[in-house]
This record gives sequence, structure tokens and C-alpha cells, in this order.
Amino acid sequence: MTDLSHIRNFSIIAHIDHGKSTLADRLIQRTGGLTDREMSAQVLDNMDIEKERGITIKAQTVRLDYTAKNGETYELNLMDTPGHVDFAYEVSRSLAACEGALLVVDAAQGVEAQTLANVYQSIEHDHEIVPVLNKIDLPAAEPEKVRKEIEDVIGLDASEAVLASAKSGIGIDDILEAIVTKIPPPKGDRNAPLEAMLVDSWYDPYLGVVILVRVVNGVIKKGQAIKFMIGGTEHLIDRVGCMRPKIEALPELAAGEIGFITAQIKEIAQTRVGDTITTVKNGATKPLPGFKEVQPVVFCGLFPVDANDFEKLRDSISKLRLNDASFSFEMETSAALGFGFRCGFLGLLHLEIIQERLTREYDLDLITTAPSVVYDMHMKDGSVLHLHNPADMPDPNHIEMIEEPWIEAVIYCPDEYLGSILKLCQDRRGVQKNLTYVGGRAQVTYDLPLNEVVFDFYDRLKSISRGYASFDYHQTGSQEGDLVKMSILVNNEPVDALSMIVHRSAAEARGRHMCERLKDLIPRHLFKIPIQAAIGGKVIARETIAAMRKDVTAKCYGGDISRKKKLLDKQKEGKKRMREYGSVQIPQEAFIAALRMGDES
Repeated sequence: MTDLSHIRNFSIIAHIDHGKSTLADRLIQRTGGLTDREMSAQVLDNMDIEKERGITIKAQTVRLDYTAKNGETYELNLMDTPGHVDFAYEVSRSLAACEGALLVVDAAQGVEAQTLANVYQSIEHDHEIVPVLNKIDLPAAEPEKVRKEIEDVIGLDASEAVLASAKSGIGIDDILEAIVTKIPPPKGDRNAPLEAMLVDSWYDPYLGVVILVRVVNGVIKKGQAIKFMIGGTEHLIDRVGCMRPKIEALPELAAGEIGFITAQIKEIAQTRVGDTITTVKNGATKPLPGFKEVQPVVFCGLFPVDANDFEKLRDSISKLRLNDASFSFEMETSAALGFGFRCGFLGLLHLEIIQERLTREYDLDLITTAPSVVYDMHMKDGSVLHLHNPADMPDPNHIEMIEEPWIEAVIYCPDEYLGSILKLCQDRRGVQKNLTYVGGRAQVTYDLPLNEVVFDFYDRLKSISRGYASFDYHQTGSQEGDLVKMSILVNNEPVDALSMIVHRSAAEARGRHMCERLKDLIPRHLFKIPIQAAIGGKVIARETIAAMRKDVTAKCYGGDISRKKKLLDKQKEGKKRMREYGSVQIPQEAFIAALRMGDES
């Protein structure tokens, strides 16, 4: 049983690639969480995809024991969080379980957009923030300049910021001392009725649903009967423990501690993130303030290439949902693609990760429809429809107006790329709100429609700024827009997977671009194939794929020209008939490549 004054709960927050996971590795190594033989790079990133891409997707927790310079031993509960804007929800949950945060800033790059977004979240939770200047051993590092930037931009006192290099192991002891001396211990009463917050849950094939909890008051023990206050279900605890990072069983978790429990729960749907866990008898009377519900912002359809894989896809999606509370789905059908699911994501990277995990972990071949956002259709009869799928758009004659979601985006970039970035935002119908300079870099704030951002805005931003621009956004509400549904017709048949809602001013350019892409992607058939982009009954762009031609005159050696003509006319008739009955197979790669809209042109 650890005294409350010897517990420290903290998370590591930073922009992408500023060194959070590497710092977590060094802290684990320094405190003896794993031996040198057991260590690997990014030890807390346990998904293959995290290691390959070098990003953190799931926030991970680990408990470390540290003997400070004053001779006391402290229990440190560390949470390594993601840095990408799509996984900000993981960060907010981790911060709610802590009392302090290590703010890691790259001494060469300085303060960036996600640094700011995560710091503000941390300040909202009233945290003690310890600044750490990482990568001070790089030739380009400018610790004094970055220290001043932290004070100017964030308003944090950085005079005592710890100078470190997580890769080389410089300053790790100073960081551990700063955690012990600056971050406050948790508050709580072990004798009060049990109140524990459900921070995260994931599915383990051997243990069932594993629940990560932060105990606020009371004690959680093996054999206890507990209930979820919002979910309303009751369970019997069969295991209590913590991660060091290996699983370690414990007799109990008391107030102020973070650990996991299992209770033979088979359905993750019963364990809602942010729920309050209490005992069945003499439990707490009202739940703790949970987290705000996660709102998916990007929707797209996932369909199996082989219709027989539908049940397998249903199973796989349900299992994936077990490990990712921010992913939502419902069933849908499509004339061209058969049965599938309409899924909601937090952003395009989230969509890409889910798709890659389904392909890798569950061996599925998938077709993804065009990503879209939720539109509010105000109908002439006074009703409001929420449209997730462009293919379901009602008749335009019945629509009074369409509202689309808007975001406020904050972009940080070096001065030399500012012109191209302003042009990119203008092209995407952006409205500039603010432009300031901080430490030799521009900070620009724009209002942008979300549907212009979900396609490829982030990729374009990175490519025009050579990777130096950083981007963060939050939703601000909906505004009316002059929006139309653009359908793609292949051989006069609409392909609903490629239909999308676009602004009228951009429809023609996007339609032409899509037709050109499809012309290169759809293989030639034995008949001519027209590809058209249309708004209602009006075709706005067209490309034609020429027919493959078999040389039917090859067997004619000389002789009368009329023999050749007869054979060619016969072939023409056959092609005409074939065009009426022939169906065009669009390969799956064509769908995905056509949807990667990138402005390569």
C-alpha cells in the first residue's frame, strides 16, 4: 500500500515527433521497468503499425518505481500520449487521469500547433506542467530561443525547463527529480465509497475486456462486486493489476492509483469510456464528471471486395471497435458494392489506420468510398436531415438549404512557406482570421469548411511546406453553403461509391480531375467506355476510354478491300451490342487511387 504523497500521475504531451515515446523508453529503462535485454525502441507502442510509422496511436500507461535523491521511493504512473491531431481524444482521456504533465518541446523545432493544443487541454485540467527541452544534442538545437518561445507563446515559466536528449539519455535523472518535486500528489480517501473512472478499455484474447481505471476514492479489490453507473451493468472483479510494462497482478488499487481490472466482460460496448465504477453495495451516489462524447468528423463506407466476406468484416469491425472507442459504424447497402458499413472516424489518418489494421490483422480486401462529413439538410417541409452518405442525398427540389461543418484551423509555419499556405487556404474557401509572428515563425488562423480539409489538406500542407508546417483544428459549428451532389457515371451507370458533395464553384474542376484519374485507372475493355461527372442531369466533365481492338483482318492476305470492310463492320456491330450488355469492372485500386484526390495536376 503506497502512501498518497508518494504517488505521481503524469502524462507526456508534445507535438508529433518531438520525442514522447523515446522519453518514455528512457524513463522505463532508468527506473528498471525493463532490463536492457528486454528493451526495444518505442516499447509502449505495441501495435506493428505504430512502430512502422513511428507514431503513437493508443495512449499507454506504465507504472515505475523511482528512488529519489531524498532517499524516498515514489510510484510513478506514466501515460505516453499520441501527438497527432486525429488522436487528440486519447490525449484528453489520459490528462483527465493525471495531476501533471511533461511538456516535451523539440529544441530545434520549437513550439508547434499540437504542442499548443495539448498544453491548453492540460491547463483546462488544472495541471502542473513541467517543460522539457528535448534533442538538445542536435546541431540545430537552440534551447534559449525555444525557452523564450515557450514563455511568449504559452505563457509558461520555462526558466527551469529541463534540458534533455531522450535518445542519448541526457537529463533523464533531472526529469525524474522534476516529476517528484514539481508534480503534486493525487488527492483521495481510501475509506470513502469506491469511485473509479474508466479511462480506457481494450480487448485481450486471453483476459477478455481489460479496463484501465483511475481510482479517485475508495479501494478496488479482487472478488468485489462492482457496477458501471452509466452502463448500469454489474460484474465480479477477477483480476487487479498494473503494467510495468509487463502485466503485474496486485492485491488492490487504492485512491490515487492507476491500474487495470478484468471482470469476465465479453462485450466492450458495456464499458463506456468516462463511466464511473463503484461497488454494488454502499457505492457512490452520483457519477464522476466523465469525458465529452467523442464526435466522429469524417465518414466513409467500407465494403468487402468479395461479398462473401461480409460476415468476416462485421466480426473484424466489432473486434476493432473493442480497442478503439472513438470508431463508430452502422450497416449500409450500396447498389454497386453490396453490403458494407458506414464508419465514423476522427480524421483521415484515423481512417487510414483503421483500414490498414483491418487489412493486416484480419486479412480483408476492402473498398473505401469517398470520405465525407455530416451535412444538415434543411427541407422545405421544416424538417432537418443529417446526411452521412452523399449517395442518400434527397431530391434538390425539396431542399431549402444545406449547412456544412466549419473548423478553426491554426497553422504554424516558417516565413518562407507562408505565401503558398495562404494560397492553399484560399483555394479551399478559407477565411483568414488572424496572422501573427512568434519567434520568427508565422501563426495563421483560418476558418475552413471541414469537407475541404478531410480529403488531402494535411498532405498538401506538408508537401508545400517541406514538412515544416504544423496544423491543429477544432470544430466551430455549421454554416450554409452552395453545395451540390456530384455523381460519377461509368458507362452510363452511376458509381455511388464515388459520388460526393462539393461546392458548386469547385465541382467542375473536381469532376474533370476525377474523370481523368479514372480514365488512367480503369482497364480498357473490348468496347468504348464513357466516364462522366454529372450534377443532377447536367454532365460537367467527360473522358472516354478507347476500346481494345482485335485485329480481325489479320487473316486476309491481299484480295478485295470489301472483304476487310465486311469483317470490320461485323466487329463494329459486335462492339455496339457488347456495349449495351457489357459491364465495366472497376478494380479496387482504382477506387482508392481515385479518392486520393491530391492536386498532382
